[in-house]
Amino acid sequence: MGEADPGFDRRRVERAVREILDAMGIEGLDETPGRVAEAYAHLFRGLREDPLRHLEVSFDEGARDLVLMRDIPFVSNCEHHLLPMIGRAGAAYLPEGKVLGFSEFVRVVEGYAARPQLQERLTAQVADALHGGMGSRGSLVVVEAEHTCMAATGAWRPGARAVTSAARGVFGEDPALRAEVTALLSTGP
Repeated sequence: MGEADPGFDRRRVERAVREILDAMGIEGLDETPGRVAEAYAHLFRGLREDPLRHLEVSFDEGARDLVLMRDIPFVSNCEHHLLPMIGRAGAAYLPEGKVLGFSEFVRVVEGYAARPQLQERLTAQVADALHGGMGSRGSLVVVEAEHTCMAATGAWRPGARAVTSAARGVFGEDPALRAEVTALLSTGP
């Protein structure tokens, strides 16, 4: 990313960080603006990509049975404080013929997570991608994350986790199917 990325102005980010440090009276952190710019280029790379492109890596298998992946780790940033939310996502879909490569599950989650985000929106975006973007019969996504902004500002205690879910298609229409797949997404090793 950095200078080679036309959508990311590294020098401007460095100047802004330097201004923040100056405004707080912090001196002697000469390398910090460059490090923050480098971190932001990575943490917000999803702003410059379309996660739906990962759905192009699919296989026409005539499949119709449940496909599920759980415990997909992610780091995102709360759009209210630009502080990390760290968690795991579980995603399932019922294919209508074509199946997604397993690594693409991870890439779709990462693509949406790597931008300023709300956990609720992240959950819905992944569910929409697996349903509408894949053309599946339904999708179900469960996201669980710790929001460091809440832990650090005192509103919550560290370790508290928020859980969101989104159901599309048959998972939104059939409560028994939704409960069954939610249980599979929640089952540990």
